[in-house]
Amino acid sequence: MSATVRKKRAARKKRSFQEARRRIKKRLANTTGPERPVPMMTASNIHYEPAGRARGLSAGGIGAMFLLAQKIELDKEIDRTLHLLKKHLPYHESDHVLNIAFNLLAGGKRIEHLELRRNDEVYLDALGAQRIPDPTTAGDFCRRFASEADVLTLMDAINESRLRVWAEQPDEFRDEAILDADSTVVETAGECKEGVDIAYDGRWGYHPLLISLANTAEPLFLLNRSGNRPSQERAGEYLDKAIALCTRAGFRTILLRGDTRIAENEDLDPWDDRLLPRGGATIAETQDLDSLDDAGNIRFIFGYAAYDGLKARADELSEEAYGFLERSPRYTIKTAPRQQPERVKAQIVRERGFKTIHLLEEKVGEFDYRPTACKKSYRMIVLRKRLGTDKGQMRLFEEYRYFFYITNDREMSAEEVVFSANDRCNQENLVAQLKGGVHALTTPVDNLVSNWAYMVMASLAWSLKAWSALLVPVSPRHEAKHRAERRTLLRMEFATYCAAFIQMPCQIVQGGRRLIYRMLSWNPWQGVFLRLVERLHGCRQC
Repeated sequence: MSATVRKKRAARKKRSFQEARRRIKKRLANTTGPERPVPMMTASNIHYEPAGRARGLSAGGIGAMFLLAQKIELDKEIDRTLHLLKKHLPYHESDHVLNIAFNLLAGGKRIEHLELRRNDEVYLDALGAQRIPDPTTAGDFCRRFASEADVLTLMDAINESRLRVWAEQPDEFRDEAILDADSTVVETAGECKEGVDIAYDGRWGYHPLLISLANTAEPLFLLNRSGNRPSQERAGEYLDKAIALCTRAGFRTILLRGDTRIAENEDLDPWDDRLLPRGGATIAETQDLDSLDDAGNIRFIFGYAAYDGLKARADELSEEAYGFLERSPRYTIKTAPRQQPERVKAQIVRERGFKTIHLLEEKVGEFDYRPTACKKSYRMIVLRKRLGTDKGQMRLFEEYRYFFYITNDREMSAEEVVFSANDRCNQENLVAQLKGGVHALTTPVDNLVSNWAYMVMASLAWSLKAWSALLVPVSPRHEAKHRAERRTLLRMEFATYCAAFIQMPCQIVQGGRRLIYRMLSWNPWQGVFLRLVERLHGCRQC
């Protein structure tokens, strides 16, 4: 395609986009006028009929996701490394993996919804497929994962493509990788699923461990375990895998964060001693120690259980050893402050004499502490909260509650350690999205490994969301605006993202050796979407 043709097409797209934006702004303008005698919605005499030769697709953004997968060679990487099918009659391994991920992006919530996708002729044409696997075939593919090694091969293939996305990011992206580790209970009512057991909270199901990159909220590794396994089991092993991945990506420092159980293992000393090589090379590939960064480029901040011995140490600290913890406001008011509404819930609590707990003050202190499994001492940060318990309008008593955080960082202040540890709560949002938004943490198959494989393939839908945000181009002319759009996409909930980027009605047209998605409506994110598509095509930004 010549440069002149590309310029003409880019200009035509830009004019169409701007005209659609002008029309919708004109319709939404809040102009003054006479009172309407009838309601706003006045459609009548509604009929439905087949479109004939015109064919449309509600999930028009799915083509960009497939284009993204091809751009980072995700399909080729899966087929190159994952070998579960003896013959490709007719599907390859990448067909199965992308089929499950695209089903969730296109609006499906269960593996059974694949039946709707495969009976949609326009959806098949949009992906250039004669047919796609049905739910039974997809479940059979999940059962072909016979061992943990097979699932690890799949995760490694996905992470190879992830490295290609990270390589496209600016240099400051690799300043620090923040790795969060947490576990969650995936409940199931099935009584014939191998590997289920009763969890600590009485629910039956599995107890997967998630390792994610907090910078972009990407799930890096997922370990499925039986429901009765402790949360810290094999956490160190999979954090090491994430460290190796980030080292290959060229991150200069790594920060590990986790809950109270993950800190109680023998990995703290090795992490504290480890050196990260520069340039993504392994230490074995490094010829001299001068090319290594200084010690301390792997740091950790873990919550620690409030044992009686630690509480006694905290009580022994003098009052001068504690400092007040001042938390900054959640947001800054950019306009005039608004009048606060009446707190109805608090009034009902007082009237009915319910017990309530109020935070009165927070103080932080620290002391050195050596865990039983370690040979070295680390900083133990103490967060002491003074709480008041009221019944109605009467103060019953006040008490101290302690929260502990262990870290090998000697430069951060105690307050910064507490704030960083609190930021790990963002991983709870990621877990909630994988459960209720993507519907990835589910158990549609019959055993632990096959359900593990499904979770990994379904979580790919969220990774594609994150990668599309990371690959949205940023032009120097509108750098601040474009970076804000990328941040918004990264933080966007999955349902909102699908509504903005995927659920775009398109007419599918084949002609001129091109598969054209002709957009039939406009939304405010269409400009960002088109910039992403242009980058994936490698064309000039319009």
